[in-house]
Amino acid sequence: MKYYLIAGERSGDLHGSNLIKAIKQHDPKAEFRVWGGDMMQTAGATLVKHYADMAFMGFWEVAKNLGTISGFLKECKADLLSYRPDVLILIDYAGFNMRMAHFAHESGIKTFYYISPKVWAWNQNRALKLKRDIDRLFVIFPFEKAFFKRFDYEVDYVGNPLFDAIADFSPNPQFLAENHLDPQKPIIALLPGSRRQEVEQMLTVMTSTKAQFPEYQYVIAGVSNLPGELYQPFEKEGIKRVTDDAYNLLSVATAALVTSGTATLETALFEVPQVVCYKTGALSYVIAKQLIRVPYISLVNLVAEKEAVKELIQNEVTTEHLTKELRAVLPNGARREAQLEDYRHVKALLGEKGASEKTGKLMVTYLTEALIA
Repeated sequence: MKYYLIAGERSGDLHGSNLIKAIKQHDPKAEFRVWGGDMMQTAGATLVKHYADMAFMGFWEVAKNLGTISGFLKECKADLLSYRPDVLILIDYAGFNMRMAHFAHESGIKTFYYISPKVWAWNQNRALKLKRDIDRLFVIFPFEKAFFKRFDYEVDYVGNPLFDAIADFSPNPQFLAENHLDPQKPIIALLPGSRRQEVEQMLTVMTSTKAQFPEYQYVIAGVSNLPGELYQPFEKEGIKRVTDDAYNLLSVATAALVTSGTATLETALFEVPQVVCYKTGALSYVIAKQLIRVPYISLVNLVAEKEAVKELIQNEVTTEHLTKELRAVLPNGARREAQLEDYRHVKALLGEKGASEKTGKLMVTYLTEALIA
């Protein structure tokens, strides 16, 4: 069968690549065409557009680039119709993918959604649009199944694919040496995000705390889809960078400063105490504050249903606040052990590995049943 996948960011590319591998196990003749990234391409898909070209963050930032985004949508729709897959599989990336879902529905193309848009966070009536346009929705958090049930929408809870990615990870014993890191000096990991806007917003303030912790070495988790010169000013200050290797970095880190997103949950699953921070454009923040309907921004806290990790948002993201909260989760800090205990609770709630395989098998089963019917 023919599969068309769309993922608009690095985490979606990761989960899409694992999903492609799982589908192949149950449909050996499967063909894949994707809007995604290097990992999906390596898994065997034909890459049409790289997510790096589509990385716009924040309401105002998206609004400024509506013309560009509209062009991408037009291009994607034409390519989808030309390829005419057996199914369109959308991975997160709500703004773009929900529009593609509606187009596919009107065009008579079966559509699956893997990793639901966070409709529970804001504009919850979008759940009705998902119900209208999506043939099957596969969710990765336990609370999502109950949320969609409120809209009389039965969805498949498949577990969290981060467990698969982390289970497949083997630490590199030469990581410190290969990256010229001091084995005698503990590490504070900086995870500023995978979008240019995130990195530009967050790295300066993250690194501003370095003088307060001279006994630690600061290491940036960089990504290859962003230009290296974005990180160079910080490297000139003696801060190290590793590229596309966040898992190895987390495996040796003592604590982390993390931009809100999937990385907060990854950091928790590696049991690295963290401070979550998020900052966007002033107008985007004002809009978001009016629309958000959940009490937390980090996935860790949303799953735990409590403030397991400290969240610093917008004007709270200062050197003083970051220093205070980071000190609290370092060894002998006031909140380190409590946070680690909350991590264990989050892990228990999310289950175990197997989400990718389960989802791939379900998708092939649903498609096969539809062909037989």
